[in-house]
Amino acid sequence: MEMNEDRSDDVVILALSGKLDAKTAKTFEDKMLADIDSGDRRFVIDLSQLEYVSSSGLRVFLLAAKRLQATHGRIVLCSLQEHVRQVFDLAGFSSIFSIYGSREEGVRSL
Repeated sequence: MEMNEDRSDDVVILALSGKLDAKTAKTFEDKMLADIDSGDRRFVIDLSQLEYVSSSGLRVFLLAAKRLQATHGRIVLCSLQEHVRQVFDLAGFSSIFSIYGSREEGVRSL
């Protein structure tokens, strides 16, 4: 998995590519928690290039959302490929996270 970061004002935009699985979830978790601990509160996670997400990857999204909820922060997702969207739907995460069609829509929503 690769992770690229952009910022738009006080919104952190993380673009994930490749596979978010048991091997790579820790890297994503460390990044998210470090950003939250440093004061970032608004995140857009761009999943347009994510090919696969496992339960380990889903756990990181949930952990970050819970941590942000405690600080009145928010995380939104955007640009999910259909097969990744299906995983989020089956896991019930589509009702937990706001999902947008584009990065720009995600940023505007925050």
